[in-house]
Amino acid sequence: MQRSGRIGSLTSVTIMMWFFCLLGLSWGQSKSLEFEPVSTEDAALKALIPSDSVITLTLRDAVMQALENNLDIQVSRHTRDAQLTDIIFEQAKFDPTIQLGGRYDRTVAPLNRPVFGLGGVTVDNEPDIFDQNDTRFNLGYSQRLLTGGTYDLAVNTTRNSVAGSTSFLFNPSYASTLSFNLTQPLLRNLGPMVNKTLITIARNAAAVEQLQLVQQVLTVIAQVEQTYWELVFARENLKVARATLQAAEELLASNREKVKAGVMAEVEVLQAQAGVAGRIEQILLAQKTVEDQEDQLRRLLSQSEWNLTQTTPLVPLDQPLQHRPDIPLNENITQALEHRPEVLQAKKNLNSSQVQTQFAKNQVLPDLSFQGGLGLAGLGKNPNESWDRLGSTDFYNMGGGLVLSYPLGNRGAESQLQRRVLETHQQQASLLRVRQQVILDVKEAIRQIETNYKRIRTNQSARRLSEKQLKAEEERLNLGLSTTRLVIEFQRDLRIAQGRELRAILDYNQSLSRLRLVTASTLDHYNIEIR
Repeated sequence: MQRSGRIGSLTSVTIMMWFFCLLGLSWGQSKSLEFEPVSTEDAALKALIPSDSVITLTLRDAVMQALENNLDIQVSRHTRDAQLTDIIFEQAKFDPTIQLGGRYDRTVAPLNRPVFGLGGVTVDNEPDIFDQNDTRFNLGYSQRLLTGGTYDLAVNTTRNSVAGSTSFLFNPSYASTLSFNLTQPLLRNLGPMVNKTLITIARNAAAVEQLQLVQQVLTVIAQVEQTYWELVFARENLKVARATLQAAEELLASNREKVKAGVMAEVEVLQAQAGVAGRIEQILLAQKTVEDQEDQLRRLLSQSEWNLTQTTPLVPLDQPLQHRPDIPLNENITQALEHRPEVLQAKKNLNSSQVQTQFAKNQVLPDLSFQGGLGLAGLGKNPNESWDRLGSTDFYNMGGGLVLSYPLGNRGAESQLQRRVLETHQQQASLLRVRQQVILDVKEAIRQIETNYKRIRTNQSARRLSEKQLKAEEERLNLGLSTTRLVIEFQRDLRIAQGRELRAILDYNQSLSRLRLVTASTLDHYNIEIR
């Protein structure tokens, strides 16, 4: 009996110990459900709070800063300026040339026979000495003409003296000449159009480089606009994520109060806590996207490595447009065909090919040239007397003739002509292809604008419906007719709807930027002039 009593006592004690352990465990679980909220005050979230030290930036400021600092634009500008020097180089071939010279010669030689009144052999069989002095001055002027010809004008004066000679009329004597020579092609290389071929090609090449600079500017502006609006979207998306977190925290606080009041199961608090944790993750990802877009914009605004290391937030000031402007299709196509750099480049390339074709046609002709000259001469005992006789035109020379040359078969010129004709056909096809692509670009850009505008309206309606659904579900939860899980799902749906609305708005603004790019109206939009 005593043994059975002891066994009963031990059993009772064991049961009571198990009871108190279970009670403590249940109490501990209740405490954990009630007093373990998800912290939103850690260092990561504090970093998401907007800083007082920010850099505000309008879209126009961003564009101007990018154009000023972009290295690709600087390279294109230097390339264009270098190409402009080729025009001057080709034009310089028609610049006149001045030649000025002087020369002195003295000849002292033995004579074997009488020359110019000087004896051949003197006393002791020593040869006589021939001593002559010549001093020459000449001035020349020559130039290549646009007609294909060349001319030169030359003036010469020579002083000659022979020591000891008495047989000269003038000793010393002064001889002056004035000569003019002309060579003019009559078939091949005749005319300004042929001779200005290289100048025209150089001008077209410089124009192409200028258009490439314009294209580079348009591309940079489009990149800045796209990145600017992506940053706007990222910041607005971060605001939505914060608002969603606030709603999740409010739901968590409400659920805790209801659990304390005994009108809600504790599992609803767990679901609300999980919802808060998920919203925090969304904020972290959204903040990373903001910082990534800020770095992308910094890269476009400045090529300085130091600026890329900065972390000061960039705050866009411009708000995205939501109204739809009038966008006539035909006018935009005309604008694009008249101003798109690609079209203008294709036209310049076609013009260069046509000019080269005309030059090649001219080179097929025989080389027939006129060569002629006219000269005056004067002689006297002094320079004035020499020039007086030259001016009297009593002493002159003249002449002229034709020179013809033609390679048998002329295969070289014919092959070049055939090549130039084929290149011209190629450039014509390229121009048509570019024009077709421009038309398609404009139509696609306008369709994208219309689609994105409709997306804005559709997503705005979807967002309003999501707000109403969330509000209704929250009211049902307050009445005990719904669950936290459903409310969290509706919060998620609202956030998705808000994100889609923001995306549609930003896509709409980016499509407006795209239309300005494909119609080459960006420079007019910002009132920019490229020099």
